[in-house]
Amino acid sequence: MASAPARWSRVLLKVSGEAFAGDAGYGIDGGVVAGIARDIVQVSADTGVEIAVVVGGGNIWRGMTGAGAGMDRAQADYMGMLATVINALALQDVLEQQGQPTRVMSAIQMAQVAEPYIRRRAIRHLEKGRVVIFAGGTGNPFFTTDTTAALRAVEVEAQVLLKGTHSGTDGIYTDDPRTNPDAVKLDEVSYLDVLNQGLRAMDSTAITLCMDNDLPIVMFDLTGDGNVRSLIEGGSVGTLVR
Repeated sequence: MASAPARWSRVLLKVSGEAFAGDAGYGIDGGVVAGIARDIVQVSADTGVEIAVVVGGGNIWRGMTGAGAGMDRAQADYMGMLATVINALALQDVLEQQGQPTRVMSAIQMAQVAEPYIRRRAIRHLEKGRVVIFAGGTGNPFFTTDTTAALRAVEVEAQVLLKGTHSGTDGIYTDDPRTNPDAVKLDEVSYLDVLNQGLRAMDSTAITLCMDNDLPIVMFDLTGDGNVRSLIEGGSVGTLVR
């Protein structure tokens, strides 16, 4: 089947760590990761779009959880950064099994398993058709992987940030649709409305960074079959924030 032209030439996909866990809620579900990888490989091959990925680590460890239990927040956040490296290596392995050249770049240096994050090198990898997976968060505590995704997207000059959700929620709603049946899905919303109305999207630091750099965000259901392809080919999927 012929593929429609891609609406963007370079995108950054944010994948939450919880998405890797599947129904188990913890750890890594190989079938789920393989499905995410398959979507990335097919879209890259069919459209030629350059794809960078930021992975979370919530399926293994969340810094806020540790801080809530009395652990030093910075220490807990560093543990969360290491969890993102585990997920990045898992995704890299599955992508390469499917024939997609991939590089993992970590903000925390660990030369045996990942390249150090260097902006120009990351851009060169993308230009050569490699999927680049950014791990280790920003390398600093107190920042979420949503903020990492916004930062890396701006740095590598991605044209959009695709925020993939995993809970079956297919965009931004006026309230939590899982608890409020009257919640209304928003097809498009402004950065300021997300901030002022406290809409469930990304944290305020990430939203502000995208707003300051005119980087559009699309929040969509990552687990929906063909959603990544549909988005990149111009389909109306999820909620556009701009």
